[in-house]
Amino acid sequence: MKFAVEEAYAKINLTLDILGTRPDGYHEMDMVMQSVSLSDTITLFLHEKAGVQVTSNQEGLPQDRRNLAVDAACRFLEAIGREEQGLSIEITKRIPVCAGTAGGSSDAAAVLRGLNRLTGAGLPQQALMEIGSKVGSDVSYCILGGTARATGRGEVLSQLSSLPDCWIVLCKPNFSVSTPELFHRWDQQLSAIRPDTKKMLNALQQRNLTAVAHELNNVFEAVLPPEIQGVVITIRRLLSEQGALGTCMSGTGPTVFALFDRNDLAEKAVTKLKDQYQDVFLTRPV
Repeated sequence: MKFAVEEAYAKINLTLDILGTRPDGYHEMDMVMQSVSLSDTITLFLHEKAGVQVTSNQEGLPQDRRNLAVDAACRFLEAIGREEQGLSIEITKRIPVCAGTAGGSSDAAAVLRGLNRLTGAGLPQQALMEIGSKVGSDVSYCILGGTARATGRGEVLSQLSSLPDCWIVLCKPNFSVSTPELFHRWDQQLSAIRPDTKKMLNALQQRNLTAVAHELNNVFEAVLPPEIQGVVITIRRLLSEQGALGTCMSGTGPTVFALFDRNDLAEKAVTKLKDQYQDVFLTRPV
């Protein structure tokens, strides 16, 4: 039985800005994103029996095309004319679900990369990204990876200078946030402190980690429900007290991350946060 293994890396938003509402009903986004070493492992098996099946160590994942990994597999096989191909997907989850760190999108991207190798289709990266954009807004970025600016719905990408090497602590509190609700709350709000994307791009170009940390900003933090906003603020404060250069919420949350220039401080922050939160991770940029 032929198989392939791919790592599906989580992402964080160094900046997240909303520029307005598009004619198609989506929002016009402007984001600077970074992949990190926390990952799921995707194992793909080709077999004779038609259909796509998925198993996981994470209970409750959808088994049909509501699971982005399954949808990505189906779209890929349709694109290469092998709709009847049998496929099993094993997902070893480490990235928390509904966390604002693109776990589902990254799984889908890993499926597309792995199937491209496993089937010998040899599609160029741009073709994979086009398939990915139909699966979800973050999937194209997860195929590209690294440090990138995402505009449009998130599918228009440009590679950026790499984030300087550092230690990144992620902390997800034990609840989720409704993405549609946050977009609705954003549409109703009057003002927010917006990211200065130009300054972030300059900081990355200069490979100045302190300047990058200073420019971290996510407009969704301003429109969080009060009880969730309070938790995010508390986690950010705890990370800052442990010596973080900067802190921010990723995506639509509720995961908070912090950049550190010292491993010992990052490890102490992880220990401190694990006293109160289950999902705490020490990662690096990839």
